[in-house]
Amino acid sequence: MRAAVVAIVGRPNVGKSTLFNRLVGKRKAIESSVPGTTRDRIYDNAVIGDFTVMLVDTGGIESGHSPKVSYRKSSIESNVQEQSKLAIDGADVIVFVVDVREELTSEDFHAADLLRRSKKPVILVANKCDNSRFEEARFNFYELGFGEPVALTALHSFGIDELEDRISEKLQGLEVVKGEAPEEEEGRVRIAFLGRPNVGKSTMINALFGKKMVVVSEVPGTTRDSTEIPFEYKEIPFTLIDTAGIRRRGKVEKGIEKYSILRSMSSIDQADVCVLMLDFEEGVTMQDCHVSQYILEQKKGLILVLNKIDQFSGKEREVAEHMAIHELQKKMDYLPWAPVVFSSALERKNIFQILELAKEVYDERKKEIPEEDLRIWLSHALKKHPPRGTRGKQRFNVLSVRQDGVQPPTFVFSCEWPEIMHFSYGRFLENELRSSFGFTGTSMRLIFRKPGDRGTHKKSRAVHSDD
Repeated sequence: MRAAVVAIVGRPNVGKSTLFNRLVGKRKAIESSVPGTTRDRIYDNAVIGDFTVMLVDTGGIESGHSPKVSYRKSSIESNVQEQSKLAIDGADVIVFVVDVREELTSEDFHAADLLRRSKKPVILVANKCDNSRFEEARFNFYELGFGEPVALTALHSFGIDELEDRISEKLQGLEVVKGEAPEEEEGRVRIAFLGRPNVGKSTMINALFGKKMVVVSEVPGTTRDSTEIPFEYKEIPFTLIDTAGIRRRGKVEKGIEKYSILRSMSSIDQADVCVLMLDFEEGVTMQDCHVSQYILEQKKGLILVLNKIDQFSGKEREVAEHMAIHELQKKMDYLPWAPVVFSSALERKNIFQILELAKEVYDERKKEIPEEDLRIWLSHALKKHPPRGTRGKQRFNVLSVRQDGVQPPTFVFSCEWPEIMHFSYGRFLENELRSSFGFTGTSMRLIFRKPGDRGTHKKSRAVHSDD
């Protein structure tokens, strides 16, 4: 048995994303009055009636003859249309949305024609029925060929119950799951692909799948929503999260792009492992460093991927890789524990190494060290580098350590006068922990507090906390 797939389609700016958010019960798709805001397919679980449903929001279906939006002049438009058609092909039920406040357009009839050819069950929805316009226009909607429309206003939840009843009716008899949406699968690794615009995040996800799952274009800023896609590799379940490119604050435009960046930041919080993609040819930029700091603040796993190695070959590539490692060690010296992958999403080189590393990092984040092993480790570490630091009669000293959590690995050190500890000693202890126990690719949290003190504490600056 599988979850039913319900796709929401229609021309741009008829309220598809608002309806999607209303059905899933949260603001996941970006809502905007700007046509063409949604480009990728957006997925989430919802419970509709007795059924578990994978709901899919899509970019607007267009015939390609309208000159309304400027991005049509690029390759983005054809990619958006392809993603919408893929959603239609994979759906069990299609919700076709039109705007009551406007006359039916050629784009509506074009979408209707595509849906009829799909031979899928279609529910026609007349959205934005917050005035008397629906009764005047309802008979026009019969021209689309899908019978009586469901009148609703997604923004105010009016008519949502009727729509859910109609969806449930269409799903009756299908071999799909009933009941509550399943909890996140145990062991599923959530990977967020992050980085500046146009470093190849969407291309990388498409390369992993071997087909187009998200919109790809050379135009920076193509991805706006954060798109989550289930994936399995070597019987390991993953969720791949494609995000909008994160630009410098001064370059971020108001409106849609601002919200896209917020979604990218939210994706970091929801991920187990973050893949920070860098442009191999351009090298490490200040913005790459800023994004890595965002990831560290959330204490997530981290893999550095230098993409586009296909631009070099032979001896030239060897030299370039050596120089890239040197640059990383210089500009990101605070990330010596982050594994590095040289890849080409375009040529699919070293791309599955990312997944294997992500699973390793995921396991490292859940690692627990026995108390006795920590006691022995601390004794050796203190002998190797005894604590130093005094202020008057106050003398810093480390008494004991215990692990206080995982994801991220968290260690609490019981200390005398932790407030006078120099940050470099915290860095030393972190390095010693990694040397003895691993923790490859994951941030750590080190907390230094007085014996019996569960309130105020000092975190080592070496682990990039917010103190």
